[in-house]
Amino acid sequence: MIGQARTNRFVVLEWWRSIDRVTLALFLTLLVFGLVLSMAASPAAANRLGYSDPFFFLKRQSLFVFLGIGGALFVSLLPLSGARRLGVLALLGAIAIMLVLPEIGIKVKGSTRWIKVGPFSLQPSEFAKPGFIVFAAWMFSVRKRSPEFPGVAILFLIYGLLIFLLIRQPDFGQSFLLTMCFGTVFFFAGMSIRWMSILMGISMIGGLAAFKFLPHVSDRINRFLNPEGSDTYQTDKALEAIANGGLFGRGPGEGHIKNQLPDAHTDFIFAVAVEEFGFLLSVGLIMLIGVFVARSFRNALHLNDYFSQLVVAGLATMIGLQALINLAVNLNMAPPKGMTLPFISYGGSSMLALCFSAGLILAFSRKRPGAYGFGQV
Repeated sequence: MIGQARTNRFVVLEWWRSIDRVTLALFLTLLVFGLVLSMAASPAAANRLGYSDPFFFLKRQSLFVFLGIGGALFVSLLPLSGARRLGVLALLGAIAIMLVLPEIGIKVKGSTRWIKVGPFSLQPSEFAKPGFIVFAAWMFSVRKRSPEFPGVAILFLIYGLLIFLLIRQPDFGQSFLLTMCFGTVFFFAGMSIRWMSILMGISMIGGLAAFKFLPHVSDRINRFLNPEGSDTYQTDKALEAIANGGLFGRGPGEGHIKNQLPDAHTDFIFAVAVEEFGFLLSVGLIMLIGVFVARSFRNALHLNDYFSQLVVAGLATMIGLQALINLAVNLNMAPPKGMTLPFISYGGSSMLALCFSAGLILAFSRKRPGAYGFGQV
């Protein structure tokens, strides 16, 4: 027992010495910001949805954050091979659930994206994104060592399957984000112009087909391009909240628009942040997410392992793109996509998947012997 305790202490000490503490601190700070904003938005959302407890959503979000931190720290403790296996297993598990989602899933707002797990609901596509990035990096790294290995062809098959499963739900927003992440990892991997052209061609054809044959996609785009006479209630209210905030905001808990905005605690939490805390603090929040992404890219740039480079850069891209999409929707620069603000918005599946992604970033960017070049230790 004493020997086991000493071994555990050594593992934790080694983890603390090797972890990128700046990335860890940024990750934890973002979660704290998210809880503060959840505290501001929770009473209005609970009242609007008929919950007697005004902090119903804050309590649930606190549970998700607690589980997410535990999961991220566990993943960050894993060796490279263990983290890679876990990422691939997350992808395979998500695909398996998504295949049977029409039979076992629950429908919310016309989409079947979730399964019921006790008192909670789980969205498997959230875990498919980081899992696919790990899988893509693995395929590219194997292909680099063995050029005859059909890694790119395998990737296109898995990508096509994921897009089919996402469109079937339907979930065009996640399809768009997955495609952007796939293209970015493709670029980071140094693939030829021919392969990049194929991916771009498939993406363009898929986007045009979605607009032509999927009514909910064409409806959202048409409403965005021609808002006159369309239902743009949430976007209008979000813009009103942002305009009301000014430089310094109305003050914590003093925002009014969150009482009228159905998704104030999820997709439009940034609007709540601006109204209550003002433009300056909201820009600080954006910068905090940006620094987290930039720090991850900085670590990826100096890593010697090709696979680790692709994973860290790909996951950082996923988080950064998701934040940009959410902000664009809040500012009426893009049609609504149901995309959360990373580490901030309410949502169990999104929070757990993003914490999983942060754990993978921490795991693959740890300071191991020979892990970093250019004089980095």
